[in-house]
Amino acid sequence: MFTGIIIELGKVYGIRKLSSGATLSIISKEIIKDACLGDSISVNGACLTVCEIDKSKGILSFDVSYETLNKTTLGELKKGDLVNLEPALTLNTRLGGHLVSGHVEGVGKIKQIEQKGDYLQIDIEAPLEILKYCIKKGSIAVDGISLTISELSSSFFTLVIIPHTAKMTTLGTKKVGDRVNLETDIIAKYVEKFVSQMTDSSDNRLLEKLKSYGFIKE
Repeated sequence: MFTGIIIELGKVYGIRKLSSGATLSIISKEIIKDACLGDSISVNGACLTVCEIDKSKGILSFDVSYETLNKTTLGELKKGDLVNLEPALTLNTRLGGHLVSGHVEGVGKIKQIEQKGDYLQIDIEAPLEILKYCIKKGSIAVDGISLTISELSSSFFTLVIIPHTAKMTTLGTKKVGDRVNLETDIIAKYVEKFVSQMTDSSDNRLLEKLKSYGFIKE
């Protein structure tokens, strides 16, 4: 489990394709200091397990399954690309973002980027199975970054990126057309499952309350 607060920008050292997946190696200065074999680390929003550590070179390596390559943008990475890194949260970690599982649900595409003073406004096209769990002012993880949806349409959502986030994550280097990993707020899925099982009048009252707060759309 993660918070969506990026700790470090790593750099891809190399990616070696295998018959059943790939081995991804990343240069790290900060996270590698406390990393151990078997640790879970979010790489652009995908939860990966550390399989090798070379502290003399500052390189963390991960085995990436064919499923992860198919469902995320990790297979598109090239040597020198920057990636967002976050170690798994601990019981004494500040939850500055929101609960992020590191299980990428889909891939979006950057539709538009506008400079609004010191801020960036980014529109991201997303699949319907992602958008159905999105609400205005709700949380979403984009390449592992915990962000707030400012506007929502039938085919895309809008983010407003503060200068600090643009500087500390890959969002500051993104271009129109770039693809990004998406993970919706897991709480929305629990709400959906719970609501789908409602039957009696008390359940209906709760259902109306959830609708009034925007968790459910007619």
